[in-house]
Amino acid sequence: MWNLNQKRGDQLVLNLSGILTTLFLTTILGVLWHYIFRRSSKNSRLPPPPPGPRGVPILGYLPFLGRDLHRQFTDLANLYGPIFNFSLGSQTCVVLSSPSLVKEMVRDKDTIFANHVLNISVTISTFGGNDIAFTPYGPVWKKLRKVFAQEVMNNTVLDSLCSLRREEVKKSLLYVYERIGKPIDINHLAYMTSINSMLRMIWGGSLPGEEAAAVNDPEFRKAVADILFLVGKSNVSDVFPALAWLDVQGIERETRRLTALFDRMFDSAIEQRRIEMRNNKQGHSGEHCNQMRKDFLQFLLDSQEGNEDSETSITMAQLKAILMDPVVGGTESSSTTVEWVMTELLKHPEVMKKIQEELTQVVGLTKMVEESHLSQLPYLYAVIKETLRLHPPFPLLVPRTPSQTTTLGGYKVPKGATIFINAWAIQRDPTLWDRPLEFRPERFLHMNGTSPDVASGKLAYGGNNFNFIAFGSGRRICAGLPLAERMLTFVLASFLHSYDWKLPDLHVEKLELSDKFGIVTKKLYPLVAVATPRLSDLNLYA
Repeated sequence: MWNLNQKRGDQLVLNLSGILTTLFLTTILGVLWHYIFRRSSKNSRLPPPPPGPRGVPILGYLPFLGRDLHRQFTDLANLYGPIFNFSLGSQTCVVLSSPSLVKEMVRDKDTIFANHVLNISVTISTFGGNDIAFTPYGPVWKKLRKVFAQEVMNNTVLDSLCSLRREEVKKSLLYVYERIGKPIDINHLAYMTSINSMLRMIWGGSLPGEEAAAVNDPEFRKAVADILFLVGKSNVSDVFPALAWLDVQGIERETRRLTALFDRMFDSAIEQRRIEMRNNKQGHSGEHCNQMRKDFLQFLLDSQEGNEDSETSITMAQLKAILMDPVVGGTESSSTTVEWVMTELLKHPEVMKKIQEELTQVVGLTKMVEESHLSQLPYLYAVIKETLRLHPPFPLLVPRTPSQTTTLGGYKVPKGATIFINAWAIQRDPTLWDRPLEFRPERFLHMNGTSPDVASGKLAYGGNNFNFIAFGSGRRICAGLPLAERMLTFVLASFLHSYDWKLPDLHVEKLELSDKFGIVTKKLYPLVAVATPRLSDLNLYA
């Protein structure tokens, strides 16, 4: 009897255990099913990623990227549409090629896409990402932008530096006069004009002798070009962060070496200026003080030495990074654009003739061009804009990255993706521009929508018409635009008013428009031209 009861008890325990086990497993399966179903349901509600080419495992599309990315991206857009994506290692890249998508990104969702991609080379060359272009969007960036706009790029400051720009342009005109009849490298001429003008505006000619001589050394120009090359070069360390410590291509090491050259130059200029400031406080004349303050460095030093709570107080790293932007990016983009304008004019001599007729009427052949004349040169402005349309110096602008997962054009774009805007393709799109591959400056002269290209009125540099975005658009538009516009127009007006230009006899049949892609896309073969004086008084060149 006892054994029977024991067996019945054991059977009850077994049955109870089985029931509990079944309930446990059922509960677990129910939870898993609920989680999987909800997650699947949630994912099904998310839009898909943009279409795009497939790559290979691990490397993604990296093995298939060519040298001319602006053209390759245009071809891919023709296959996949105005928004497509591809992967580079662990990175997701998205390319936009339509004004409506650009508008959605930089206007409708500008705060989400307000950051630029900060790679290793950029981080080093901007002293830790402390410049205006790459500082993350937020209070610090707003402060830097405010300092730069109010203390450096405002019209009063730029007007006060007019004489320094004039002196450097006149030096370049004398350089040309001394080489009348000889071939002149236009890019070199434009670069030396641009870099010398920029450095004079930065520190007003107060750089010590050794450093002042260094900026005219070919090695200095090479350093500027090399930094831009490294910033735009594909880096294995960026694509595969886990390998960054290896610095496989040596990009980090070389960027540090080049940045150190600029760091020493900035340190020398800053120390020299602080000595002048101390001497001034000890009793030097107010006239010297006023002259000393007429440059970018002084305004930035005033901000750098402000109180920590001041709205304009900046660190030393931020000061150097702000100076780095115009010295490196500004000079290369300006000189490249001057070369492209001169190339198009030599290819279209009837356009050059119209510019010179305009200059003769406004300035006269007995005077040099002054910046006060520039507002009266609408045709020259149209020529510059048409050149920037066909040959934007930054064809993919500066890549952006979203601060959160979002959508663009109805597609999912993940947080941290790299977003390229193909300005080169947009500005040559036949659905947006009438005869887009033709060089026709007149398209920028129509003010009232009479041209197919200007249906909404005048196309300006401000990026409000998304068909023309050579300087970018939105809150991260080029911060140096006011100075870039002045310098481009003044340099070109001076070169074209003072001289007639033609190709050397041996180069007449060789003028072509091939380019070499980079973060600044240059002419593949340097332009060489011969100058002849136009002004009636040759003493003006002396």
